[in-house]
Amino acid sequence: MTYCLGIKVKEGLVAIADTLIISGTETSSKKKIFIEQKDNFSLFIMTSGLRSVRDKAVVYFRELLETQDFNKLYKAVNAFGQQVKRVAEEDKASLEKAGFKFDLNTIIGGQLKDDKEQKLFLLYPEGNWVELGQGAPYVVIGNSGHGKAILNRTLTENSSMRLALKTGFLSFDSTRVSSNNVDFPIDVVLYKKDSFSMTEQRYEQKDLENISTQWAEELKHALENISEDWMETAFEKLPVKENI
Repeated sequence: MTYCLGIKVKEGLVAIADTLIISGTETSSKKKIFIEQKDNFSLFIMTSGLRSVRDKAVVYFRELLETQDFNKLYKAVNAFGQQVKRVAEEDKASLEKAGFKFDLNTIIGGQLKDDKEQKLFLLYPEGNWVELGQGAPYVVIGNSGHGKAILNRTLTENSSMRLALKTGFLSFDSTRVSSNNVDFPIDVVLYKKDSFSMTEQRYEQKDLENISTQWAEELKHALENISEDWMETAFEKLPVKENI
């Protein structure tokens, strides 16, 4: 399993991907986010699914970029989807025969020269996609259940990139402490609207463990300050133990 999160706000894009790989009883770390940049062309790709499918599709796509130019991100998303279909034609039957489900969900974000703003897409294993727009500022693939609450309660399209990154990390951290298949290090990619330049940063657990600790303490403190008046009607129904 994995945890990949893409966030789109008016200011730009924030992407977070964990790096944990589990193969049987062995664990390792592998990059799950890939960046492609050139003049007036910036995009990232994050994937969740079979590692062999991901690696092959990315290699095919990067090879395609050597000979083809795309002026809008949706065209690049279509092209990557075609590479996923190509891998399916080559490997799906043999993978399923061996007991593996052909699976690759992809988040692609960025901005190309004729895009009026940054874009964020979710691409399915079948090659079809949806674009994230107003009212849906984020998308998660992989182990998504544990970290959605803070995203839903906090993020809007008007959120700053700083708030988006902070919220995104806490969403990842909630997932990490609730499951054993998501873990540090994490890779973070930031993209500011119309900049055509992406920055990338890797964080180890030691870099952010103080933030995790602070968040846990803040949650406990907030819970202690929640009003308990509403609970009285329930507790009044408890039987009173008589002293003998």
